[in-house]
Amino acid sequence: MAEMKEEKAMDQTTDQEVNSQDAGEAGEQEEAGTSGQEETGEEINLEEEEQEASGQEEEGSEQAGTKKGFFGKKKDKKDKKDIQIEELTDRVRRQMAEFDNFRKRTEKEKAAMYEIGARSVIEKILPVVDNFERGLAVEDENSQDPFVQGMQKIYKQLMSTLEAMEVKPIEAVGKEFNPDFHNAVMHVEDENLGENMVAEELQKGYMYRDTVVRHSMVKVAN
Repeated sequence: MAEMKEEKAMDQTTDQEVNSQDAGEAGEQEEAGTSGQEETGEEINLEEEEQEASGQEEEGSEQAGTKKGFFGKKKDKKDKKDIQIEELTDRVRRQMAEFDNFRKRTEKEKAAMYEIGARSVIEKILPVVDNFERGLAVEDENSQDPFVQGMQKIYKQLMSTLEAMEVKPIEAVGKEFNPDFHNAVMHVEDENLGENMVAEELQKGYMYRDTVVRHSMVKVAN
């Protein structure tokens, strides 16, 4: 009987150990399942957060791209206007420069035409002056003849008018020969004059401003 009781007690102890082992395994399985569910839930939450963050980044990038595109277009428009302004400004400057050059060129042409016309008129008047001088050379300067006095007054008035037009005679007698102003037609021997000096003026020469209208016709001493 005692042995039977001991065997029953041992069987109960064994059953309790088995049950406790089963309970422990079940608890471990429950804990593993719970931890697995928690890990799975955390992974899902992380994935959702990542998707939301990526979505927000995409929206932000789209908005930034829209803003950038908008401002970029606005900047492009502004650049085009600036380019047009620069082109128009450059065109106006070129036209002003061309007009200024045209004005200067026209003034020079007018001045040249005026000088050509004045020279032509002076060249035609000079023979009249020569005839006045030849006629007055025959008569006495102190003559009381009214005709001679009238001729002298007309000659003086004519010379004053030419002087006002910046026409002046070229100095020749006693000056060194200069081919720019003198035209030598004869050579003479004169000990009183140095070499290459103008001995006599045969026809008076004239200058208009800084240019020679007619060279002086002279005799030059050797």
